[in-house]
Formats: sequence, structure tokens, C-alpha cells
Amino acid sequence: MSALTRQPDSPFSVPDWQAEVTQLLDEHHLVAWSAQPRKRVHFAASLSQFLGSLRDAEVCALYGRFITDLDSFCCQLEQSVVGPVLERRIDGLSGVASLLRSRQTFQNRVASRYRYYIWHDADVLLRQDPLLFGRLAETFAGIAAESEYVSDDLLLIHRAVFVGGPSLDLYAEHPEGQFQSWVKDEHPEPFWHVVTGLDRPPVLRYQIDLLGK
Repeated sequence: MSALTRQPDSPFSVPDWQAEVTQLLDEHHLVAWSAQPRKRVHFAASLSQFLGSLRDAEVCALYGRFITDLDSFCCQLEQSVVGPVLERRIDGLSGVASLLRSRQTFQNRVASRYRYYIWHDADVLLRQDPLLFGRLAETFAGIAAESEYVSDDLLLIHRAVFVGGPSLDLYAEHPEGQFQSWVKDEHPEPFWHVVTGLDRPPVLRYQIDLLGK
């Protein structure tokens, strides 16, 4: 029996860290980074498992190693979120934002209240196309804020966890990046600021190495 229940050694010394990280997601999206791939993998996999065990929660995994452009991002997203046909665009009635708004319901089952997006190796797309990455990161934050502060539909709380290396943290530190600011377009005010009333996306930086070992 012990052979069946034995778990592999954790690269972290902090016990029960998943619950503490989940509390951070109550109000924020998370940029979780480490220079050590093993720690990143364990963090993302263990957090996904913990979040998936919560009541009324669903977890959508995005495997960033295979995301290098909008098409490959959409391929990943449409395998995780059930909804209408997804066109290869961010906005519009059939774009990424529209799919994120969708919600699958089943007869005699309560609809999910939480949806967590775990983007593994998010820095791959950041290196490949930083503008596209910024637009997608902003869309996650914008849809989340829209759902909580604007929409009259049954509340669905969206939270994104971006996992990657030091370059992801450097981007999160940049005041013009979309972890700290909304995209500025031709309008006097950024679109998501007008829609949600938030001055900036609610994103926290988190160093995975602080979990020890």
C-alpha cells in the first residue's frame, strides 16, 4: 500500500503552499517565475491539481511550449474551454475574448464559479511575439474584471497563472507591459479601463524559489 501512496519528493520545503497561493488568486492574477525548470513544472502541476479539487472550479491548462502564435494559442484554448467555434482573432463575436466569456452548463449540475487558466512556459510566446503575448494577457485580465464588475450574468471568476522563467518576471516589472497597464490604442482611454473602471490589470509577481530548497 505504501508503494501506491508514496509521492515523489517535492522541490519545495514549504508545506501546503498551494492553499496560500490560491488565496493570492482571490483578488489577483499571478506571474509565477523561477530560473529552474523543475520548480516551474512542479509548481504548475501541483497548483493545477489543487485548484481542480476545489468545489465549483475548473482548470484550463495552456501548454506554452506549443504556443508560438495566435493560431497555436487558439488550438490550446479551444481544447480547454467549451464554447462556440473560435476564429483566429482576439476580439469579435467569435474571438478569444468571446470564448473566454462562454460557460458550459450541464443538467442537474451547478455551473462552475471559478475558472483558472494555468499557462505553462508562458515566456515562450513572450519571446516569440511580445505584442501578441501582451494582448492575450490583457484579455484574460479584462474578461475577468468584466465578469466581476460589469456583467449581469451568473458570476464566473476568472484567474490566470502565468508560469515561466526570469524573462517573464522582467516583463511583469515593466510599467508599459500588459501585466501593469492596459493597451493604449487610438482612443483617449484604454478600452479595458473604460469597460471595467480599473486603472491597471490586477496582477501579482510571485517568485517560486521562495518556496524553498
